[in-house]
Parts: sequence; C-alpha cells; structure tokens
Amino acid sequence: MRFTTGTLRVEPDRKHVVLPRLGRLKLHESARKLARRLEAGTARILSATVRRDGGRWHVAFCVEVERAVRTPARPNSTVGVDVGIRHLAVLSTGALVPNPRHLDGAARRMRRLARRLSRRAGPDRRADRRASNRWGRAQAALGRAHSRVANLRRDGLHKLTTRLTREYATVVTEDLNVAGMLRNRRLARHIADAGFAQLRRQLQYKSEWTGGRLVVADRWYPSSKTCSGCGAVKAKLPLSERTYTCTTCGLVLDRDLNAARNLAALAHEATDARSGRESQNGRGADRKTCLGGLVAVKRQPGTASAGQTGTVPPQGGTSTRMLTKAS
Repeated sequence: MRFTTGTLRVEPDRKHVVLPRLGRLKLHESARKLARRLEAGTARILSATVRRDGGRWHVAFCVEVERAVRTPARPNSTVGVDVGIRHLAVLSTGALVPNPRHLDGAARRMRRLARRLSRRAGPDRRADRRASNRWGRAQAALGRAHSRVANLRRDGLHKLTTRLTREYATVVTEDLNVAGMLRNRRLARHIADAGFAQLRRQLQYKSEWTGGRLVVADRWYPSSKTCSGCGAVKAKLPLSERTYTCTTCGLVLDRDLNAARNLAALAHEATDARSGRESQNGRGADRKTCLGGLVAVKRQPGTASAGQTGTVPPQGGTSTRMLTKAS
C-alpha cells in the first residue's frame, strides 16, 4: 500500500508516524535520522509505502534529500574487489572478507519447518478446502526464517559496500554472468546466497554518494588467468586450482588475490586510456590489457605454431607479441 497524498509526517517523539487512512502508528525503531533532516529542512517526504514481510509490517518513506558533497577518506586510493564463494570478497590490499553463508547456517531449521508445513492441511482449490490454522502458523514460521536470512544477507552487504565506498576513491569489480553461473547445480545455492548482483548495485549508487567512482571490468576480462606480476595470460585455469602459479616469472599467489590485484591495475589502465597516455600498466608489464575484453575473431593461417596459444588481439588491431606456451 502506497500513499502519495495526505498527511505524511513523523511525530515529535520520533517513535510515531502519521499516515493517511491509518492514522497514528507506533514504530518499533526510532525515526530520529529522518526527523533530524526534516527539522533541518534538508529532506522532504514524497511518499510512504506500507508492506508486510516475514510477519512484520514495515513503512518505507521515499524522501528527497539534499546531500552534502563528500570525499572518500583516501582520495587517491584504488582497490580491486574479487567476489567469490570461499570468501565473499578478496581485496587487492590482501584483506579477506569471509562469506557468512547465512543460508547454510539456517538450512537445517528451514528444512524442519518445511517438513512441518508439508504435514499440515493446506488449501486445496479442487476440493474447496481452506487451510487449517496450524498450516497458517507453520507457513508464517517458515516465512520468518526466510526473511531472517534475507535481512542478515542485506545487512552484511550494506556494511561491506559502505566501508569500501567511504574509504577508497576508486573501486574496481567484475561484470559477472550471474545468470549463467546459477546454471551450475553444484554452486547455484551458494552463488545465490552470496548476492553478487546486490553487491555491485550497492557499490554503484554508494560510489556516487561518496564522490568516488566504480570501474566495472568487462565480462571477458581474464582477471584470474592474468599474472599480476608480469602480465602473462594463461590459456586455461580450472576452478579447482586455487593457487596461481606463473610459468613466466614464477609468481605463486592465491588465485583470488591475484585477480583482485589485476582489477586494481585495470583502473590505472582505464585512466591512461582516457587521458591518451601510453605508459606501462599498473603491473609494470610492457603490454596493455584490452579494456573491451577478448574478441572472438577467425584465426588466420600461420599465426601460431602447433602447441602454442595466445590471447586474441583487440578487434581491428594486429598482434606483434610473441605467443607463450600455455601451462
């Protein structure tokens, strides 16, 4: 239920709101943050939406806010964020953000509640049967369990994205094909529980709020296959191989940390490309990674000998680099 006209206000005690047709309602949490902005004249309520979720009633205000100009705590800093399942996020600084796996923690209780619900007499339209009261209580309990998992996931993502955007001026992440990743039946539940799309969405608008910027790497950018030390690119890197070993320079590094460092270096390459400068990339290598990703073009005869592979050059360009043997 949404209200756009009528009386929409927060009471002076900041624990009650007044809505059209519903009157004065008591809040479970204090509305002091909204009340302070309304009193200072830096916010204006446009509408209010009332909804029921997990057995609780919520009211959400759509507010027009005058935001002060902010700058990140480290204006010239850049961080690469590699998301995954083993760790929710691995930063190019070496920091690891653990994956809380809220769904796994609540799976046993949710299975028990689902079995209890299946044993109750639910609604049946063919027999014109209404649901029993015990079925309604069991369904409400299962809904509360799902709502709790969603709230815990949302709270963790908000805290992580707020910390990143307030501290770093440039945040680099990947454009993941989440819909394609969910086709993997062994990892689909863990991928859905991590909330990759929600993480990127929050980074996008929070970067604008804090005066920073978000750089999204191309979907085909080989962040995991590229050596963060010399820039060599592997032809294949199985998902089971968690340690990256470069056969060119001998670098041995965690796979996710290597990808995060490559993402951080991509921000410097993007800055050089916009300014028109031709210099070494952030990894110190004498090659530049294609910002548009790998392009599938037809291989011409004689471009590579047997047993040798290499990266495809950007569309419209020619390759002058020596191809390296894949490990």
